Amino acid sequence: MTIVKCDNVHKYFRAGRALTGRTAGKVKAVEGVSLEIEKGESFGLVGESGCGKTTLGKVILGILKPDIGKVRLDTQRPQVVFQDPQNSLDPRMRVSDIIAEGIAVGGEGRGRVQQKVDEVLDLVRLPRSSLAKYPHQFSGGERQRIAIARAIVTGPDLIVCDEPVSSLDMTVQVEILRLLKDLQKRLSMTYLFISHDLRVIKFMCDRVAVMRYGKIVETGTAQHVYSHPTHPYTKLLLSSVLDICPSKNQFL
Repeated sequence: MTIVKCDNVHKYFRAGRALTGRTAGKVKAVEGVSLEIEKGESFGLVGESGCGKTTLGKVILGILKPDIGKVRLDTQRPQVVFQDPQNSLDPRMRVSDIIAEGIAVGGEGRGRVQQKVDEVLDLVRLPRSSLAKYPHQFSGGERQRIAIARAIVTGPDLIVCDEPVSSLDMTVQVEILRLLKDLQKRLSMTYLFISHDLRVIKFMCDRVAVMRYGKIVETGTAQHVYSHPTHPYTKLLLSSVLDICPSKNQFL
């Protein structure tokens, strides 16, 4: 079953003003992207910074509207995990309120809300004592666990993970990636995993699309794209990564 379908999606942004004071034109952030993501899979979107990955993710989530093309999202419950949890978590809110915010507005009773908060805190492997604290009292990895708890507490079918480990050190990256894999298996979620790091994408994803200058230049299973790349840009990306992990279940 297809949960996300992009059909010839374009997204432009107005460029800044030139020295003459006239607008310099449009920047093509996403240009002619068509892809499908199947329910239950982990789909990777990889490319250098500025290639349009995050913009495409926002279009899929409905945060941005495409200028041309269509997006069909077969779920009413998408969520997102951002790159930097320090900026994505409200520093004035306690962890209990951060996690509960998405379900409290649904009209559920206080007891049921608290039960769900406790359950997801266990799932992301944080102690119950965390609930009374504020984001600044946690490490970067712990803050990302809080952000993940906030995303999964609503029972989403789809989570867009936008560079969710890029701000963490290597050891913590591995912990968070393994947590995400475990949660996907437990909760039967679909991931759109956005990253510039080919090792992360290979570890996490079933299929992968390589993006350059707003376009998809290559797509396929992660195993095939990594072992038999066809596009010169994909080959260049792979050649730039030393010690690329030889197995999908390894992360170096």
